[in-house]
Amino acid sequence: MAQYSNYKRVSGETIADNTITSSQVNPTGLDTWCVKWIYGSPGNCTPGCCCLWTVPTGVRRATFEIWGAGGNGTGACSCNRCHIYAGAQGGYYNTRTIDVTAGWTYTICAGGVYRCYSRETTGCQGCTSYVNGCNLSNFCAIGGASGFAENSWSLACFSYWSCCMAPGNWGGEFGMGPHRGHYWNPRGVFCHCHGRYTIPTSAPFIGTNVKQQANFCWVRCGCWQVPYGHGGQNAMTNYCERCCGQGGTGGGGLVKITFV
Repeated sequence: MAQYSNYKRVSGETIADNTITSSQVNPTGLDTWCVKWIYGSPGNCTPGCCCLWTVPTGVRRATFEIWGAGGNGTGACSCNRCHIYAGAQGGYYNTRTIDVTAGWTYTICAGGVYRCYSRETTGCQGCTSYVNGCNLSNFCAIGGASGFAENSWSLACFSYWSCCMAPGNWGGEFGMGPHRGHYWNPRGVFCHCHGRYTIPTSAPFIGTNVKQQANFCWVRCGCWQVPYGHGGQNAMTNYCERCCGQGGTGGGGLVKITFV
């Protein structure tokens, strides 16, 4: 008895070369999903990366996802006062999907960071990542806010969302910003500022938040090399004598292209 699986079978050897062209095949049958990442050096003080991307042959649709660079950590310079600290914020996120045509070009920049370690009690915001090209303009994700140090005795504990991007802002379909790290100020005991901590945050959907804490430390610089899009590490001190330290830089931005 004949089996159904024996019917409608075509052997490739029975088809003459060049008799079936790509125009005779359903376009969805030729789809090939590809992903391309664009990023700069993972090291401190990274300049980011900018390039020109050309849509490959056969590609009809592309999704751009972008993350801004993380903000720099603050320096610490104590002068007879204890400090409290706000953690640097991770970069913002934005995404957009558009129809494309082979040969179209796009200028793509994964944002860098301010290329200097902060010794002051404020840092610098991370740089913006963006994509510009055919049918796509004003599409970007801003960098995260910097960390900062504060020597006020009137503040205790505080945290907030710096900004939440509504859909459509900065040329995208959906975007958002991460939480900015909180700070904590237990009352100083004599001239020892014990238990200082803060949380520099990661960019949305990538990385992880980390807790930064110091209990008995003359001064600790922000020396950790943070992941992409992550807020930089603050300098911290537990003594209110005269001592200074520098904060670390944030992580560079990212661009991800998914195309078919």
